[in-house]
Amino acid sequence: MGKIGVVRAGPLTSVQDLGRPGYRALGVSHGGALDLRAAQIANLLVGNPTETGLLEITLGAVQLRFADARRVAWCGGEFTVQIAGTNPPAGRPACVRPGELLKVGASPCGCRAWLAIGGGVEVPAVLGSRSTDLRSGFGGYKGRALQDGDALSLGKATTFAPETGRVAPWGAPQGWALTAMHIPILRVVRGAEWERFERKARNAFLETAFKVSLQADRMGVRLEGAELSRKSKREMLSEAVAPGTVQVANNGQPILLLGDCQTMGGYPKIAHVITVDLPRAAQLQPNDIVRFEEVAPPEATALFVERENDLQLFRVGLALRTS
Repeated sequence: MGKIGVVRAGPLTSVQDLGRPGYRALGVSHGGALDLRAAQIANLLVGNPTETGLLEITLGAVQLRFADARRVAWCGGEFTVQIAGTNPPAGRPACVRPGELLKVGASPCGCRAWLAIGGGVEVPAVLGSRSTDLRSGFGGYKGRALQDGDALSLGKATTFAPETGRVAPWGAPQGWALTAMHIPILRVVRGAEWERFERKARNAFLETAFKVSLQADRMGVRLEGAELSRKSKREMLSEAVAPGTVQVANNGQPILLLGDCQTMGGYPKIAHVITVDLPRAAQLQPNDIVRFEEVAPPEATALFVERENDLQLFRVGLALRTS
């Protein structure tokens, strides 16, 4: 069992995995890494099962010291990562040696990265997951974001076929490893209350840009832009919501829900971001500009199936390379 010391925790770094499915009926959010695919890819690159605990880093400024040699890989925004003078790019496995520091700097595009470590971050599982539920204060490391001076236990280091060099010459396609976009377009399907909005509002939602407000966290982001007016102001009963749901508040401004969102909501749902575009949504931060584009449900399904098939082929290819 190895350890890493948190020299600098950064603004918000937490232990995450693929979340806690199956508890929404009890009011427990799915949680987990806001970009589940990035977490899966990073774990696969270091030889971990996809559900292994890893670190979600927000806005960089992180420094970690390793007690033993470990394979690491990261995916997400355009961060600068440094290990002993080398800069391993996103989606490429790299080696950290005993006593060395891994540093994560700032990102000019995107705000989150997922760092996988061979053997995984070992914290007690709560409701079947190692993810930190920051709102409820359970899971992860003591139910909170990491702090300077914390020490995290690691599982047994994974092994790979021998290779030379600090950084592996192979890895994930860049489009998979770097998911942030300067002005992202999020594809959506129509929400349950689409027809409750004025035609002008529906057009504005799809034809104009929105700015991310200062109210943005793991639960969701409030957007600012054209007022999306409803045909009637009649109150709604609360209904189930999920990551990707786009609600519209009483002031006519949309709210895009993310992984830590509540399980029920009373605002009307104008749209839902398709699953394959949630990684782009996970990179939004205050003052970013975002646009929406409608796709039909069959296209959303086909895109998801294609992505899952690609991931399975990637998994097979990695197994052949590292065996």
